Amino acid sequence: MVLKRTYLENHISKGANASALEKEIGPEQFPVNEHYFGLVNFGNTCYCNSVLQALYFCRPFRDKVLAYKSQPRKKENLLTCLADLFHSIATQKKKVGVIPPKKFITRLRKENELFDNYMQQDAHEFLNYLLNTIADILQEERKQEKQNGRLPNGNIDNENNSPPDPTWVHEIFQGTLTNETRCLTCETISSKDEDFLDLSVDVEQNTSITHCLRGFSNTETLCSEYKYYCEECRSKQEAHKRMKVKKLPMILALHLKRFKYMDQLHRYTKLSYRVVFPLELRLFNTSGDATNPDRMYDLVAVVVHCGSGPNRGHYIAIVKSHDFWLLFDDDIVEKIDAQAIEEFYGLTSDISKNSESGYILFYQSRD
Repeated sequence: MVLKRTYLENHISKGANASALEKEIGPEQFPVNEHYFGLVNFGNTCYCNSVLQALYFCRPFRDKVLAYKSQPRKKENLLTCLADLFHSIATQKKKVGVIPPKKFITRLRKENELFDNYMQQDAHEFLNYLLNTIADILQEERKQEKQNGRLPNGNIDNENNSPPDPTWVHEIFQGTLTNETRCLTCETISSKDEDFLDLSVDVEQNTSITHCLRGFSNTETLCSEYKYYCEECRSKQEAHKRMKVKKLPMILALHLKRFKYMDQLHRYTKLSYRVVFPLELRLFNTSGDATNPDRMYDLVAVVVHCGSGPNRGHYIAIVKSHDFWLLFDDDIVEKIDAQAIEEFYGLTSDISKNSESGYILFYQSRD
């Protein structure tokens, strides 16, 4: 049996050079003040490179990181290294090329032993770690500034027990879920809010991301030994439970749960299911009190997993820049047609496990 060749094998030439990309885009079409730079792989760091490229083309995030770079020099941390990398790309004299993110990778490996090796890591774990680490750095810096009297409301005693102020990471990526539970005896609804920086959704064969998001909000019946303790009834009752989106983020990061633990194999295996992700997305599973529930989102970046399992294979990024799409494969950058994105939905059958499938989707709000 001959396996279907992957998109990368068919279309991406390993000898691709930067000048070819510049010629293909053309001087008239090349966006002003834009730069397309591949990132050198320092030994299975494609998980990191692909996420960094996706984040660089999430413009609100890029702008905040570059603004951070312009602030007074701070002690080196993961955010200063990221700001240096983004600044290095944004201020290049050439429009296209390759940059080694060595300083960032060195810092990452120093700060977290999970990434301090040359093994393939999970791109979603890295994204989660990066966003939370940046938020922690910003909150700690803000706390220090208050203590030093450089910010108003410097009364630290009153603030020890209060939650830290939201950062620009939260302003960009944070949404809120509300967990609604309805008692089937007294009809009382109780709700609990939960913040998120990205949403992880289960995947099914031959579906769409809209279908997956609807499944995320399916009503679950709590019965038998799983009955819900109702405060009104003061006893355990049958109940309906469902999750809804209460607050939509500026950038919606969706993680497709493509890696599933198989008991019989004693390891994780990849679900290469075909999941369609549209260029435009509207969420329908918002709660009644959600602000702007009809908000439209545009796809701006995709982190793609290529291969058959979580600890093997390869990651690439597909990004939208102005009116066209680019594929970043470590140090290689190529322009692709929007239609080619369909190649990264996944497989309609599981015959070939070596699939190139969307793993993390970044959707940006239009308003």
